[in-house]
Amino acid sequence: MGRIFKGQSALRITLKTFIDLEGIEKAVIKYRKPNKTEGEFSAAVGDMEMGTIFHECIEGEIDVSGWWAFWAFVTFADGRTAAGEAAKVFIWKEGKG
Repeated sequence: MGRIFKGQSALRITLKTFIDLEGIEKAVIKYRKPNKTEGEFSAAVGDMEMGTIFHECIEGEIDVSGWWAFWAFVTFADGRTAAGEAAKVFIWKEGKG
């Protein structure tokens, strides 16, 4: 994967949950920005059996440079939930290298 830059919107965040997603009600990708702000992006299932989810970023979502943490969080129809391990990703300032 190449570098990701602050303000980039041509970006798909994909996470592997390592669980079968059959029967999920909701999937999100939670995040923690370098400034400690936390939130979540809605996610779609990429491969149910392999357990991958993804989010297509839109303009303005990747708005801070530095180390971000992303993790999967799914809710099953019966109310059970599962959280994934955080993946740390560095977001660069455009023109920096």
